[in-house]
Amino acid sequence: FNYKKEPFFTDNCFFTDDTVMTVATKYAVLNGTSYRGAYLQFGRKYPLVGYGTMFKRWLEEGGCAAYRSYGNGSAMRVSFIGEYFPTLERVRENAQKSALCTHSHPEGIKGAEATAVCVYLARTENSKREIKRYIEKNYGYDLGKPLLLQRPFSKVDMSCQVSVPLAIRCFLESHSWESCMRNVYSVKCDTDTVGCIAGSIAEAYYHGTGQNDLELIRKYLAIPDSSGRCDMTLFNWATMN
Repeated sequence: FNYKKEPFFTDNCFFTDDTVMTVATKYAVLNGTSYRGAYLQFGRKYPLVGYGTMFKRWLEEGGCAAYRSYGNGSAMRVSFIGEYFPTLERVRENAQKSALCTHSHPEGIKGAEATAVCVYLARTENSKREIKRYIEKNYGYDLGKPLLLQRPFSKVDMSCQVSVPLAIRCFLESHSWESCMRNVYSVKCDTDTVGCIAGSIAEAYYHGTGQNDLELIRKYLAIPDSSGRCDMTLFNWATMN
């Protein structure tokens, strides 16, 4: 596998829980509804996209109580909060709210908040050095270890405390959105979630992906059902301004 040359988007690509929950966050923000309600609604509509065991149980039980998770699911879905809200205080507040309905462990909350804050800092023209310094100071993540030294010892770890700093490091070593994503593929990790976190920061920082986003979103999110009709829910919300 050559992470620098491997084709990026193929017919074998498909969306996962990261996409569904990110769209659910956007739905909650733009509709002014609760994060809990949005995650329940979208989670039940798209049940077979790779949710973790604890989140599946939460869906089945009607979202009754948070389950103190420190998994990276709180961070994977939070990027729109960093894109949307106008102040750092509101970004932090809403990131916490989005995490608390499921990932109520302090590390789960911290991972969501740090991710949203990175997106906010990236879109408000802060330098990589400033972003790194802020996150290390306020969230205690070690962002200094180069990917070159991480690759030989990397493994799949779905915790926020591993996934979030790794994703940020992939961004810090990038020179474009695509190079950021290829950095993710160069390390053994929970690839779709680390990519979701890193890619959202990179997109904000580089002012786009350099891809034909609308065409790709249509290709992967306009989903034909058994009758040939398309479910446009994810597409419509993903493309809504």
